[in-house]
Amino acid sequence: MRLQGRKVILGVTGSIAAYKACDVLRGLQLEGAEVRVVMTAAAQELIRPTVFRSLSGSPVLTSMFGDVQGEDLKHITLTEWADLVLVAPTTGNLIGKIANGIADDLLTTVIMAADRPTLLAPGMNFRMWQNPIVQGNVQKLQGLGYRFCGPITGRLASGAVGVGRMAEPPDIVRAAVEMLASSSAGAGLKVLITAGPTREYLDSVRFISNPSSGRMGYALAQAAADTGAEVCLVSGPTELAPPPGVELVRVRTAEEMRTAVLERLEGVRIVVGVAAVSDYAPAEPAAGKIPRTDGELTVRLRPTRDILGEVGRQEGDRVLIGFAAETGEDRARAAGKLATKNLDLVVLNDVTEPGSGFEVDTNRVTLIRRDRSTESLPQMTKADLARRIWHEALQLVGATGPDDIA
Repeated sequence: MRLQGRKVILGVTGSIAAYKACDVLRGLQLEGAEVRVVMTAAAQELIRPTVFRSLSGSPVLTSMFGDVQGEDLKHITLTEWADLVLVAPTTGNLIGKIANGIADDLLTTVIMAADRPTLLAPGMNFRMWQNPIVQGNVQKLQGLGYRFCGPITGRLASGAVGVGRMAEPPDIVRAAVEMLASSSAGAGLKVLITAGPTREYLDSVRFISNPSSGRMGYALAQAAADTGAEVCLVSGPTELAPPPGVELVRVRTAEEMRTAVLERLEGVRIVVGVAAVSDYAPAEPAAGKIPRTDGELTVRLRPTRDILGEVGRQEGDRVLIGFAAETGEDRARAAGKLATKNLDLVVLNDVTEPGSGFEVDTNRVTLIRRDRSTESLPQMTKADLARRIWHEALQLVGATGPDDIA
């Protein structure tokens, strides 16, 4: 009964997954939550409000006007009543409305008026989910502090298989529990996270780099900040907006990142090295632009300094987590970093696997712990994965127990 005494608004929209909202409702109730259901007009075409009224034992809210149920649960009053707003399933249409400040029905009005945590569980065709407009809206909402659970890979209503299936109801309930039960689990913790690529300059205009988008590191910074941690994000060049409430330090080269990290270690309890730091840099970068010639150009490279390894050799009581991006799931190589860098956890991911690695919104990783135990996680969004890794970090630091949000 981890949600005993908590109050949840459950929004239901017109996705074919609307029937699964019944299981979400029951799961919330089994955790002790009191639930009020708000349905869109499209949702009512798929499942009758009487179903949710029977399950919840409370009136189902469907309309802005002419409500015989009374005004005590409407609009502003409803959001003041709730501890959490959860929409499952969430359509691309609703995501677009929220992202653009549109409130043209009861559910969108409730969401706009809410100053409570909001969790969205998308469910739609994979082509709709991949639409760049939808993805832009999702990124905008994540930057504003909205949380997403899913979607996941699976068989869709059309018969196709892809990312777009609504997360399973137990996972949505778990995410709701996490948002409410661990909202202050990171309070008092200083956290340092590195993200994005580095650029190692050949001359004043050319550089060696990699395709890292920074999404995984930024998602981890958001996950940590959501639990009340004090987060410093040292980021290489990206196009991402910094998560709300996070200190952002922008750098370009591996050496600049190293300096920024070492200067900010004092008092830091958790360090997460997500950045794709260049392993090599030009030994003698030119001061200006190297002119083009018809002959070959030979560039001599020198190794960059191992930032996380250097942090691991520093004195201090810290939890250190590193990422191992490999071309192939080389567990032995990744596990070797536990000792060489003095890490507590390695997150291994095969960047050649579809839907994993650089420049995508999903990832699939294997966790390798100091005791050499491993756990392979299914493919999930980087936001969901970030929360999973952050929960692991909190366990390592002793800020939460495995039963708190598991």
